[in-house]
Amino acid sequence: MKFSLAISLLATTGVRAFAPAQSGNIGSTTALGLKSGTKGTGEGWVDPSAPVISEESLRLTLEKSLEGSKFQKRLSLLGSTGSIGTQTLDIVDACPENFVVDALSAGNNAELMAEQVLKYKPKIASMGTAKAAEELKERLEAAGCKNMPEILFGEEGILAASTIDSADTVVTGIVGAAGLKPTIEAIKLKKDIALANKETLISGGPVINPLVKEHGINMLPADSEHSAIFQCLQGVPEGGLRRVILTASGGAFRDLTKDELFKMCEEDPRAVQAKATTHPNWDMGAKITLDSATMMNKGLEVIEAHYLFGASYDDIDVVIHPQSIVHSMVETQDTSCIAQLGWADMRLPLVYSVSWPHRLKMPYKPLDLAEVSQMTFMRPDHEKYPCIALAYEAGRAGGTMTAVLNAANEAANEMFREDIGLGFLDIPKLIESAMEAHKDDHKTTDITLDDILACDAWARQHVVEKSQSMKKQLVV
Repeated sequence: MKFSLAISLLATTGVRAFAPAQSGNIGSTTALGLKSGTKGTGEGWVDPSAPVISEESLRLTLEKSLEGSKFQKRLSLLGSTGSIGTQTLDIVDACPENFVVDALSAGNNAELMAEQVLKYKPKIASMGTAKAAEELKERLEAAGCKNMPEILFGEEGILAASTIDSADTVVTGIVGAAGLKPTIEAIKLKKDIALANKETLISGGPVINPLVKEHGINMLPADSEHSAIFQCLQGVPEGGLRRVILTASGGAFRDLTKDELFKMCEEDPRAVQAKATTHPNWDMGAKITLDSATMMNKGLEVIEAHYLFGASYDDIDVVIHPQSIVHSMVETQDTSCIAQLGWADMRLPLVYSVSWPHRLKMPYKPLDLAEVSQMTFMRPDHEKYPCIALAYEAGRAGGTMTAVLNAANEAANEMFREDIGLGFLDIPKLIESAMEAHKDDHKTTDITLDDILACDAWARQHVVEKSQSMKKQLVV
């Protein structure tokens, strides 16, 4: 059956384009026989990669909490000149007694990297290219750097930064599939991961989760929604989680109806492009801002939540919350809902990812509910946002399908932003095409990193080729 762009209908009819990779009573079970999920059977649940809802995680959390706030962590920061990196370093500045920076890696911003090296004195500084590494060296020499780090570049440099002996926590702030291999190598050396790279679990979950269990490390979410869920799950026992509820801002088009959006796409594609790359609440990069407009970001977060917290896709819901104050919620077996609230500030989840389970005193503006005044919630329109259903179906298919979804989305997202004639509604159509074409090669068992990377590369190429044959601003 052709996997149509009208996949949004699947969300309400229950029809699935792909069979689940596996099913069964995988969820945790307590001594009293209580199992996770809304059905209470644990069906569709998997072992979580985050340290939650298990006896072992509860004991570990208590043990670490009793250490007090005098702890010190040594960080390797991947993507130090980007948004995640600079905000993480703001946290280091606020709590210098708690954090030491042992390694930094970045792209090509040698000027900012030089400033960071001079300030934080890492042992390793890695750049994206040999040219950028040479520029960094020249800048440091010109500044009279007395603690010259080992300067590296490329994949070798990122791997060196992620595996440096002295670091105990790696902050993965780099974008895309480039973060997979460094994360895997860090896990093998038993380093905790402050996870800010979505692809690690969305694409690599079938490879990453078994490694987390094998090497006994802590996968600590650093993005807003998953950090909120992680915080809400502190103290929730095995079998106590019933449902995960991800909140979404609704993106740039949340105040338009489906018909209004589709009409705007047809009549004024330039205005659509400008609006789609401007977020109403958060100050984020261009890629994630567009993902928010299509709501693919929330679909990707559903997949990430599945791997982080073990929840079945049937037990992960999405709700639009325009004020972005409630960052996500969990529902426990007694139907209590526990939510995490705060201003829209990415530093808050970052702080918890590098300090868990401690609560550090930070110089941020406290939340004032009277100032917020009101909070509203609504269900997303799956016809208006077909990317949500695409993500659920990829997740239920499991295996390599989520890698294809993610790579196809990245490629379509980039092409739309490059203004090469791709329409806003073409983005889900291209993702759908890649998923349909991957069905014959879909792999659900014995998946390796090479499988994930091959699917990533194939999906990107498929989107490029498919887009060339598409008519501009096609509306289905």
